[in-house]
Amino acid sequence: MEAGNSPEKMTPTPRKTSSGLEENVAGLLTYVLGFVTGIIFLLIEKENKFVRFHAMQSIVVFGAFFVISLVLNVVPVIGTIVSVLILPPLSLIVWIVLMVKAYQGKQYKLPIAGDFSEKQLAKMK
Repeated sequence: MEAGNSPEKMTPTPRKTSSGLEENVAGLLTYVLGFVTGIIFLLIEKENKFVRFHAMQSIVVFGAFFVISLVLNVVPVIGTIVSVLILPPLSLIVWIVLMVKAYQGKQYKLPIAGDFSEKQLAKMK
């Protein structure tokens, strides 16, 4: 094969969203401030299924973490210990994993929250 005839490596063009952001960047941003940015992106992104999925999953996951934290803080001693020692590291790990997967362009579904998110999005159509 001659040097001038080598096949060029083709990189896929990143898809844009209706907000003007690239799909993977918008997906990552849905997780940045937890369920707050999930709500924002769910409201502003009307077309892109990838971004809408991550926005809904962000709302479900971090909304659940918020509610669980509130409930655990009401439970004396054990609830407070769990909400201080276990919940923050767990939510941090989940937060980082979801942001990385979204930035990689993967529609990564958490076991329960991902399926629930898809069902909620289907109801919204």
